[in-house]
Amino acid sequence: MIAPGLVLLLAASALSLRQSAAGSTHVLLVTGLSGEPRFATAFHAAAASIYDAAQSRWVRSDSSLLYLAEDPARDPARIKARATREGIASAIATMGARSAPGDVVLIVLLGHGSGQGNDSRLNLPGPDATAADFATWLGPLSGRMVVLVNASSGSGDFVPALSGKDRVVVAATKSAMERNETTFGDHFAKALVSESADADRDGRVTLLEAFDFARRAVARGYETKNLLATEHALLDDDGDGKGSSAPSGAPGDGALARTVAFGTTPLPTDPRVAAMVAERRALEGQVDALRRRKATRDSTAYERELERLLVEIATRSAAIRAATGQKP
Repeated sequence: MIAPGLVLLLAASALSLRQSAAGSTHVLLVTGLSGEPRFATAFHAAAASIYDAAQSRWVRSDSSLLYLAEDPARDPARIKARATREGIASAIATMGARSAPGDVVLIVLLGHGSGQGNDSRLNLPGPDATAADFATWLGPLSGRMVVLVNASSGSGDFVPALSGKDRVVVAATKSAMERNETTFGDHFAKALVSESADADRDGRVTLLEAFDFARRAVARGYETKNLLATEHALLDDDGDGKGSSAPSGAPGDGALARTVAFGTTPLPTDPRVAAMVAERRALEGQVDALRRRKATRDSTAYERELERLLVEIATRSAAIRAATGQKP
């Protein structure tokens, strides 16, 4: 049996990543009703930063990148159309038509929310879009890796409404009752587009890393201001409809989120380091394949093989850090 301490030490290195290179990445950004100029500015800043990163590094063509907003005139170069209920439905249908099984479809919602249960909603110009609406719209995306991040206030009920196979659902709040303005979206956007959230410094940020970075930043923000936190983000990716505030993926929520990653920095140019990174990724893929076969393997043999792979991954990670001058 693997020693608990060894598992804790090595699990952080065992990130089996589903790279966007294995399929295309499609991104839909939506900013809803702002209510105040400061919110409009904040929502657009977060969406624009994700848009620019996606355009330059994640998507293969502009047709795989859509941004809908309350006021398209604010930034016509990026914003394709107004963020209405009908517009969002059409955009998701477009994503379905342009994507294929195995592709990643990332949907990020920024704004204010209201309602409860399946009626939980993103506030939009005209009729709002409810969690039930999104459940219907996402149905045709079967076979894609769907990631929906609802960074709006009162978004917690989107988790049970949208939970399902091959889906990562993130909400900025733990329930519909947390209705104050949220800061999660800003921090999540920063995590996706910078190196700060890249915990293992491999040039990519996984969704699990981005979520963890954002929730920690949110907590620090409230602590710094000596305020009671009014938002507690959740992530669900195991299909049980129960989000986790600190997913680890060992097992449970987080296992799928750590397989989806977005590039943030160029890969190492040093051939020796690049080779070690490639070896580590191959080992991570073996861990992922082994875990999928766990139910059919003898438990002793499974744990022995898992331990071997984790040790090799940890060894490669240590060597990469040493070669690049990174601190352990």
